[in-house]
Amino acid sequence: MAFDELLDQAGTLGRFQILQIAFFFVANMIAYPHLLLENFTGAIPEHRCWVPLLDNNSFSNNDTRILSQDDLLRVSIPLDSNLKPEKCRRFIHPQWQLLHLNGTLSNISESHTEPCVDGWVYDQSYFLSTIVTEWNLVCESRSLKSVVQTLFMSGSLLGGLIFGRLSDRYGRKGIYTWCLLQTALADTCAIFAPTILAFCILRFLAGLTTINIMANSFNLVSEWTGPKSQYIGVTLILCSYSVGQMLLGGLAFAIRDWYTLHLAMSLPLFVLSLLSRWMVESARWLITTNQLEEGVKALRRAAHINGKKNAGEILTIEFVRSTMKEELDRTETKTSIMELLRAPKLRLRICCLGFVRLGATVPFMGLILNLQDLGSSIFMFQVLFGAVTLISRSSDHLIMKHLDRRINQSLFYFLVGLCILLNTFLFQEMQTLRVVLAALGIGVTSAGNATFMVHAMELIPTVFRSTVSGINNVFARMGAVLAPLLMTLIVYSPHLPWIMYGVFPILSGLLVFCLPETKNQPLPNTIEDVENDIKYSRKINEEEIRTKVTRL
Repeated sequence: MAFDELLDQAGTLGRFQILQIAFFFVANMIAYPHLLLENFTGAIPEHRCWVPLLDNNSFSNNDTRILSQDDLLRVSIPLDSNLKPEKCRRFIHPQWQLLHLNGTLSNISESHTEPCVDGWVYDQSYFLSTIVTEWNLVCESRSLKSVVQTLFMSGSLLGGLIFGRLSDRYGRKGIYTWCLLQTALADTCAIFAPTILAFCILRFLAGLTTINIMANSFNLVSEWTGPKSQYIGVTLILCSYSVGQMLLGGLAFAIRDWYTLHLAMSLPLFVLSLLSRWMVESARWLITTNQLEEGVKALRRAAHINGKKNAGEILTIEFVRSTMKEELDRTETKTSIMELLRAPKLRLRICCLGFVRLGATVPFMGLILNLQDLGSSIFMFQVLFGAVTLISRSSDHLIMKHLDRRINQSLFYFLVGLCILLNTFLFQEMQTLRVVLAALGIGVTSAGNATFMVHAMELIPTVFRSTVSGINNVFARMGAVLAPLLMTLIVYSPHLPWIMYGVFPILSGLLVFCLPETKNQPLPNTIEDVENDIKYSRKINEEEIRTKVTRL
């Protein structure tokens, strides 16, 4: 906890922190859309079977020259139950008799049709190409698109655990740079994937590191800012997600080819990985892991950028050692993952945080499915979704300034549950009100999650902060999987899935009160800080610091 005294000497929210937050804002604005790329690169356009009468330019038949395209389509493709052309079957032979009938022949059965053995024709009015048109992921192969998304999310689940622990073991900066580079390489190489299997593998590799780009940015911002300023940096990073969503919607509208869109979102990550070399490693992590010399260099560099002229004389190894003597004594032994299980208070915090995260993710994913009824323009929907979350996350910055962390989250999660439950029992004809409630639910969930991110950072000690971020990510992915599974309950009642979506955030709002309040409290550095539950004042004893400096 004494690290905050050192940080006060280097500056808690100066030019250094502003530049750092600006870099992470841009990086996350580009990295976050990689989670949503399949919304556009995997879009399924309108399609039908390829048939010689319509699509073979060399096909010659004097009788067909006087027929319109609609007539040729009618005799070549059967109609589905909605009287629209079938997407996955065609007539074995042209049914010319249909030209003389107002309806379809009742004696035409499946024996008169066959699958699309010669391929498909795709509507290019919205997308010139997608991975669906590239590898014909339609009809019997339609589930392969879900496999791509599932593998990416599986990669992010596994990557959160692996790279979270590596960040705690080897430092935030190096792992962050590697994650930027791996995401850029994997998603750039995905453009040249010869098969859908190779594409799935590359997207899995991208998923391994994309989540950690965001997790490490949270850690670095939190560890380089004081307790009263941490929520500002975290809120701005969360807002970068919303800007990234709007950026993706705009780019996808301008770039209708999946190759170019993938490349446009991947190439900037190469540049960012090079720029990240000039980042400063977390001094809090360096000192906590007993790397005093490197920690002092990092503090001095931050102080120099912040314009603290005399900080270099104060920030010495001896001053750091005397200020953080108690914390350094505790780090003589190497920390292991098993220590999380042996610490009862920390273990309780991790469990509560995980279930709060799961309960907040389930309604978020459920509302995404509901918001897809907004309209036919997927591009406008993406921009609208980003705008709603941007407003809510930026507003939460002001709310966190005045409300405690637990009350803030509880109010937001209760409001989410209320919006969903009200929406559940509204008539289908009240479409406008249903969309408004769904959008409000999305916005409120985003605001609650913003506070959750700040609260989680303030509850976990530095030596395990990235590891626990990975664990929270696992619970979030569990919620993302559970949300669509709850829709299977619709066979029992059309309202039951949505009632469940409303109950989950309410339970999360109650569970938050099992966690301690952390507003304006310094970040814990070691497990002992959590287990001893020592309350530290943010008011620094100026006379004590002067005494230490004079003695040195």
